[in-house]
Amino acid sequence: MKTRAAVAVAAGKPLEIMEVDLEGPKAGEVLIEVKATGICHTDEFTLSGADPEGIFPAILGHEGAGIVVDVGPGVTSVKKGDHVIPLYTPECRQCPSCLSRKTNLCTAIRATQGQGLMPDGTSRFSIGKDKIFHYMGCSTFSNFTVLPEIAVAKVNPDAPFDTICYIGCGVTTGVGAVFNTAKVEQGATAVVFGLGGIGLNVIQGLKLAGADMIIGVDLNNDKKQWGERFGMTHFVNPKEIDGDVVPYLVNLTKRGADQIGGADYTFDCTGNTKVMRQALEASHRGWGQSIVIGVAGAGQEISTRPFQLVTGRVWKGTAFGGARGRTDVPRIVDWYMDGKIQIDPMITHRLKLEEINKGFDLMHAGESIRSVVVY
Repeated sequence: MKTRAAVAVAAGKPLEIMEVDLEGPKAGEVLIEVKATGICHTDEFTLSGADPEGIFPAILGHEGAGIVVDVGPGVTSVKKGDHVIPLYTPECRQCPSCLSRKTNLCTAIRATQGQGLMPDGTSRFSIGKDKIFHYMGCSTFSNFTVLPEIAVAKVNPDAPFDTICYIGCGVTTGVGAVFNTAKVEQGATAVVFGLGGIGLNVIQGLKLAGADMIIGVDLNNDKKQWGERFGMTHFVNPKEIDGDVVPYLVNLTKRGADQIGGADYTFDCTGNTKVMRQALEASHRGWGQSIVIGVAGAGQEISTRPFQLVTGRVWKGTAFGGARGRTDVPRIVDWYMDGKIQIDPMITHRLKLEEINKGFDLMHAGESIRSVVVY
């Protein structure tokens, strides 16, 4: 079949809208009509050439929602007409990682997914004889796409595509980091570094978890209003305080008889390795957890004095918010439908496929929280 797609022809170049060939689903695969897709910083990370796993030409996009239009032999968990969210972190429920219940990082199709291919080692996308690679197992910048069954989450059919697509990455990553990775308890203190789309979802996750003090840190004062909208209690712009931000935050989090200070939980949503260190060192001596969510560029490293770790602080990383896709994503969609979390305010721009490069421009300029392409 034919499908319209935004193709990344080479690193650093704008996406090109074109008609491509799409082979139908094979055994264990699902054909989806993508109804909406978000434009995420990870897409930009790959398009820029900074992603060491970036392969071109490829159809990017990993934050989508759509309808199942066909299934291959052996597919049992979804059927034609089901509303689904593609999963860049699948859940096979059979590999050692899934069975361990200690991680969400399913390994069933990791090798081929990282090569831009389907599990059988081939691509479903092409133009004539030229192969086009898949991206993160999803390729939602195409109106139609094929995914493995284990990389599809069936969701509430009443949920609107143009908002729940954001659950395919940004919402789940932020909210999930709070509940799955940090396991934040009621009454906790927390600091969130970077109030973009991920940071705002961390904030609303913290509010839902019952955190008492939620401090947002950002260089852009315009983010203060956004943070407060989702539950932030304090805002800090490092450029507008005297001295280093770490002792400032430690002092700000001193409460009652606790004169040591430091947050119970800190979250880096920037991808900046200097900020990652600040986040760790702003956590509480003895029990502070610092969660690394932001993705740094290839070759970059984080560092701190060993004393920071010896005295009880913990660095943790999280991918997809520690969520098990087929199990947790439908639940988060239900949270949205029940009004427990907000998504609509964060969808600041809705675009046509032909305008997709404008979405990247808005991201670069800091003028959008999330731009969504609606097919």
